[in-house]
Amino acid sequence: MAADRAAPEPAPGDGARDPAVPARDGARTIGVAIPIPEPYGRRLQRRRESFGDPLATAIPTHITLLPPTTVDGAAMAGIEDHLVRIARTERAFWIRLRGTGTFRPVSPVVFVALADGIGGCEQLQARVASGPLVREPTFPYHPHVTIAHHLPEEVMDRAFKELAGYRADFEVWGFSLYEHGRDGVWRPQRDFVFGAAPGA
Repeated sequence: MAADRAAPEPAPGDGARDPAVPARDGARTIGVAIPIPEPYGRRLQRRRESFGDPLATAIPTHITLLPPTTVDGAAMAGIEDHLVRIARTERAFWIRLRGTGTFRPVSPVVFVALADGIGGCEQLQARVASGPLVREPTFPYHPHVTIAHHLPEEVMDRAFKELAGYRADFEVWGFSLYEHGRDGVWRPQRDFVFGAAPGA
């Protein structure tokens, strides 16, 4: 896996917006992601905090499926229906996190890498980013878990080295819809469980 050669899709909270959709009254900035379950999610968030990343407390630990995208609030019902339809026909799969990677010098990101589960993420991402959420990708999709973003080079190097031996395995049960608040914090709005009936 050439993790250091592909540029990332920006993760929810990594400061990106979809420039194709102008800001306006009633607009909402959303993202869709696979949440990293406990205890791994909180531990990785604490590690990100320890590197001094100011985004650490504003972004739940995740694997991006849809980067920050500004949509009309009136479109949200259709977007949620779209996500329900996807979740109903998907099945759980396993992700294995192993070690670190980086997108430098293309993008100032250090991340925990996926050793298994990349195909499952790619399939899910392609389905999420269709229909009402279709958009022209900025970069090729590369699933990852950000642990340091836009920090001094020496800090990025330290994050890369300190988590080089990181390991975690977990089953993906579904994905979540997030919204970017006025306070800059990303919060989950709704979970979409694989194989679940509408409204579940």
